[in-house]
Amino acid sequence: MRVSTLSISNTVIKQIQQLGSQQSKLQVQVATGQRIFNPGDDPIAVGRVLNLESESRSLLQYGRNIDRAMELSQASYSALREMKKVSDRGGEIGALGAGVTSPEAARAYASEVNQLIEQAVQLANTRFRNDYMFAGTAVDAPPYVATRDADGRITGVAYAGNADRLAVSLSETTNVTPGTDNATNTGVRDFINGLVEMRDALTANDGAAVIAAQGTLLAGEDVLVNGVAEQGGIQTRIEASRTLLTSRTDDIQKLISSEADIDLPEAVVRLNQALTSYQAALQSSASIMRLSLLDYIR
Repeated sequence: MRVSTLSISNTVIKQIQQLGSQQSKLQVQVATGQRIFNPGDDPIAVGRVLNLESESRSLLQYGRNIDRAMELSQASYSALREMKKVSDRGGEIGALGAGVTSPEAARAYASEVNQLIEQAVQLANTRFRNDYMFAGTAVDAPPYVATRDADGRITGVAYAGNADRLAVSLSETTNVTPGTDNATNTGVRDFINGLVEMRDALTANDGAAVIAAQGTLLAGEDVLVNGVAEQGGIQTRIEASRTLLTSRTDDIQKLISSEADIDLPEAVVRLNQALTSYQAALQSSASIMRLSLLDYIR
């Protein structure tokens, strides 16, 4: 059977194109370190990579949640610590004021306690990222509403927040509530009102009332200490979740790499083989293309 020169030429050209395409693909793989560029390169591996990348995106969101939860917990911790300092000074003044007999000294202590009240209200209405921290989930309005007398002094504080608590997802199965709970929030209210009682008792130079107010302050201090301790525990949980998330992220990236990355030494060998084959094909085709009708006649 005779084969036409055109058919031979077309076959040779097709083979050269295939070798050139293979060579180009291997060059790109060696240059980028990736073996998959299109779904058709390895459909099964592509499916696995897509699933892994979807999980990786979920972990990225959990990472943002962890950062947010840690920031909120740290802000709550700092505000409670500052309030504890107010409580410490209030307790010191109460101990001093209980034994004071001079009305002038009692009024001086009352004046300082009045400033502590203002400071405590300011701390209680602290904002984080424009949200009130000690308000439960009613974060758009100040949670502690102060009533003032004609002289502008605070005479009492009411809690206007709610008992709910924001939950933040740290993983598919783990949530954390980085804000303060309702017991802490209402305890802060009672603590501030205890300071008001002490100020009024000192203003009246009433030692017995000062001692009674000290009991309220001690109860408020316990609430603050418990709140500080809880935030410390929450931060420990968040850090543990961050460590686990980092480990999971690294593992997923390794799995993606194992699916999508090439074996560089093997790819280089295959590229050299492809180059050799391509050059040999070019030389063979050049010889075939030089054949003429006289060669066949001869």
